[in-house]
Amino acid sequence: MRIDLESLSIFVKVAELGSFTRAGEQLGMPKARVSLRLKALEKELGSQLFQRSTRVVRLTPEGEELLPRARRLARDAEELGTMFQGARGLRGRVRIDLPVNIARDIILPRLPELLTRHPQLEVLINTTDRRTEPFREGFDCVLRVGAQGDPELVGRKLGILRMMNYASAAYLRRYGTPQRLEDLERHFVVHYAPGLGAETPTFEYPHEDGYRELPMRSMVTVSSVDAYVAACRAGLGIVQIPRLNARERLREDTLVEVLPALTCMPMPVSLLHTYGRSVPRRVRVVMTWLTELLDQSLETYKG
Repeated sequence: MRIDLESLSIFVKVAELGSFTRAGEQLGMPKARVSLRLKALEKELGSQLFQRSTRVVRLTPEGEELLPRARRLARDAEELGTMFQGARGLRGRVRIDLPVNIARDIILPRLPELLTRHPQLEVLINTTDRRTEPFREGFDCVLRVGAQGDPELVGRKLGILRMMNYASAAYLRRYGTPQRLEDLERHFVVHYAPGLGAETPTFEYPHEDGYRELPMRSMVTVSSVDAYVAACRAGLGIVQIPRLNARERLREDTLVEVLPALTCMPMPVSLLHTYGRSVPRRVRVVMTWLTELLDQSLETYKG
């Protein structure tokens, strides 16, 4: 029996994404070719690997048994294929998930430098405020601000992102500048709720050895970071954001820092990948570049 390694890689991608179409998109091949390669693999193995329907693709028990071994073999094969690429540069795609503002303000402006060094490398960057599912959505690495989340992700903490309280000059002219926690009784916050849920708007502040949340009034609820900052600039309330997000606005005098002694808990920043112990060289190189770039750009990431 001769098992085709490319077919195993296709099997792993379909299993992780639960979709022939999405696997084909990420692998750069038509859905029909994905299906044909898997049918050939099933014939070679003498076992059905997927239960197919119009709505869902699920692994059979045989597919579940094959997946961890196929994943190891596919990654080992990819590592061997890139082991001797040093002289001629990196090839292939690296799919990255990044917070919107970090991608816009820090990563994308410097990306030409990486691609000049590795012109055959293709970088796919996803930016969203929602918490993605890296294995199911096919990301090679993710930059997480806040809790790491999935315990299967591997990586390290880069540091912390210090938070600050801001309001627009127009808002402060209308409602006054708070000097103490008690002053917030007559103020508003911009409510950030990714799912536009019914959670109570709050202001987080340090208290003894931890942090507490003060319930507050809100004129508006938003579901994205950009809208959160825009609402603040429009005079709709106080926000609690990383100093990074406000750096340019402070220079433009559009935001004013308030209650500097009552900032909320710093947010951990981690760079994580989905490859366990065997990380492809192209992903390692991109992660090293991201780490160095953030280290140069963000003094606030160092705790």
